[in-house]
Amino acid sequence: MTVTDNPSAKRFELVEDGQLAELVYRFDGDRMVLIHTEVPEALEGRGLGGQLVRAAIGHAAERGIILVPRCPFARRWLERHPDEAGRVTIEWP
Repeated sequence: MTVTDNPSAKRFELVEDGQLAELVYRFDGDRMVLIHTEVPEALEGRGLGGQLVRAAIGHAAERGIILVPRCPFARRWLERHPDEAGRVTIEWP
């Protein structure tokens, strides 16, 4: 499974079994605001949401930008994975 960045739709995407899981974001200056994570019910429990958040971390780390996790799922995931979250600067809402 490969996460792709779709900048025109402002989301990270992951397609599994023909269904789309996504993490929607927007930019606010040097901040990437994580807005909403959506994983179809049939795909829940496979770690797809975490893969999407990891992709956002990687994107932010490569560009030296700040993550702002407004999405409740992304915020909880980052809190539960401090080793991963420590790779970037996070502005907690």
